[in-house]
Amino acid sequence: MGKFTRTWSLMAECWQVLKQEKSLLVFPLISCICCLLLMASFAVPIFLTGAWQPPGHAAATMKQTAYYGTLFSFYVANYFIVVFFNAALVACAATRLTGGTPTVGDGLRAAAARLPVIAGWALVSATVGLILRMIEDRSDKIGQIVAGLIGMAWTVVSFLVVPVLVMENKGPIAALQESTSLLKKTWGEQLISNFSFGMIFSVLSVPAFLLVFLGFYLGGAVAGIACCVVAAVYFMVLALIHSALQAIFQTALYLYAKGEQVQGFDTDVLQGAMG
Repeated sequence: MGKFTRTWSLMAECWQVLKQEKSLLVFPLISCICCLLLMASFAVPIFLTGAWQPPGHAAATMKQTAYYGTLFSFYVANYFIVVFFNAALVACAATRLTGGTPTVGDGLRAAAARLPVIAGWALVSATVGLILRMIEDRSDKIGQIVAGLIGMAWTVVSFLVVPVLVMENKGPIAALQESTSLLKKTWGEQLISNFSFGMIFSVLSVPAFLLVFLGFYLGGAVAGIACCVVAAVYFMVLALIHSALQAIFQTALYLYAKGEQVQGFDTDVLQGAMG
C-alpha cells in the first residue's frame, strides 16, 4: 500500500506536467505506430516461414542462428525506435521541468542530434534482451526466474540512461555507468524501486475488461464486439499516457539526482522513489 500511495503521488505530479504540455503525447503515439509497422514487417516473413517458435535444443545450428539473428535484428530496430522517441520526450520534459516551453520540433531535433548514442544504446539493450530471451528459451522455469531477476536488476541500473544520453550526450556504456552512479550516490548501494507505474495502470485497465465482459454477457456478440473496440481504444490511450508519464518521471528523477530544482515535484516524493 505504501508503494501504491507513493506511485499515485508521483503519477499525480507527472500528470500535472502532461496537462501543461499535452504535445508530449505525440512522441509515444508516433513511437507506437512505428513499432507496429516494424512488427508487421518482421511478422509476415516469420509467419510465412513458420519460424515464430524458438528452436529446440536439438535444432540445427543454422536454424538457431537464423532464429536468434532475426530476433536480434528486430530487438535492435525496435529499441532504436522506442529510445529515439523517448529521448525526444525527455528533452521536452526537461525543458518544461526547468521552466522552459518546449515544442515537438525541439524534442525531435534533440533526439536527432544524438542518433549515434541512441543507436549504440539500442544495440546494448538488444544484446541484453537477446541474452535474457535465450536464457528463458533454454532453461524452462529456472531460466525464466533467472532472466526475471536479471531483468529487474537491469531495469533499475539503466533507469536513468535515456536522460543521461539526452542531457549529457554520453555513449551507451558511459551513460549506463552514470545512471548507476547517480542512483547509488542519491539513494545508496542497495537499490530497489519504491514505485510501480505498471501496478497503477493495471488497476486502471480493469474497467476495460469489465466492459468487454458485460458487453458479451448482457448484449450478445454485436455489443461484445463494440465493447472490444472501445476497450482497445481505451487501452491505447492508457498506454500512451503511461509511456509519457514514465518518461516525465525519469526526467524528474534524473534532474533531482543531479541536484537541480525540479518544478512541480515534491522533493520528498522524489527522494522516496528509490530505496
